[in-house]
Amino acid sequence: MKKFALILSIVAMMVVLAACGSSEAANGEGEDGKKTLVMGTSADYKPFEFIDTANSDEIVGFDIDIAKHITEELGYELKIENMDFSGLIAALNSNKVDFVFAGMSPNEKREKQVDFSDIYYEAHNAVISMEDASINELGDLEGKKIGVQLGSIQEGKAKELQEEYEGIEVIQRDLIPQLVEELKTGRIDAAIIEDSVTSGYLEKNEKLKQFILDPNTSKGSAAAFPEDSELVEEFNKEIEKMKESGKMDELIKKWFENGGKSE
Repeated sequence: MKKFALILSIVAMMVVLAACGSSEAANGEGEDGKKTLVMGTSADYKPFEFIDTANSDEIVGFDIDIAKHITEELGYELKIENMDFSGLIAALNSNKVDFVFAGMSPNEKREKQVDFSDIYYEAHNAVISMEDASINELGDLEGKKIGVQLGSIQEGKAKELQEEYEGIEVIQRDLIPQLVEELKTGRIDAAIIEDSVTSGYLEKNEKLKQFILDPNTSKGSAAAFPEDSELVEEFNKEIEKMKESGKMDELIKKWFENGGKSE
């Protein structure tokens, strides 16, 4: 009987220890004691973030390299959660992720919901269409079906164009590759996508073309955080260091000029 009681006591102790271990992991502690930061992204936005299907299905890209560099410099472990772009801000506000890197541009609506870091990269919106389509300027979009990524800055731009040009129908999709496929199959006439992203598709498909939507203005990408997050200041300091040291230029060249390959 005493032996049975001893066994029960040992089992109970093991359960308690296991529970303690689970609690520690749930609180974001890595195996080496470092705090883990969870990053939200939408891995369909090459070269910012995408799934490397040719190798290990790992999420890679410009934003991923920046996030890895910053979290390492700050002493954090990094965990990446992939989700639809339209759900990223909700994930921040429900504390499912600590920050977002997803080629996201600050705008008035988003700035009311989250805090942003300093701009780390600037680009332009482009209208992409098939080579044989008569779409070469904004006026050609009248009466056309325009594809955009759901929840993106480009969706807002397309809705602005709806008010300016007659007959534009805005078609939303969750992923950029879906937009390109819809374009190639004729389900949409054009799509509005960031030019740094369209370049990869244009290189692979000679039947696609583009024109820059706002040639005299540029929009910037920034990391997003829950409101009043202390991480904003920490990340801003590291972004500035990356710009001053040349690390940011190195990553820009790697992903936007060399197709993800370091020299």
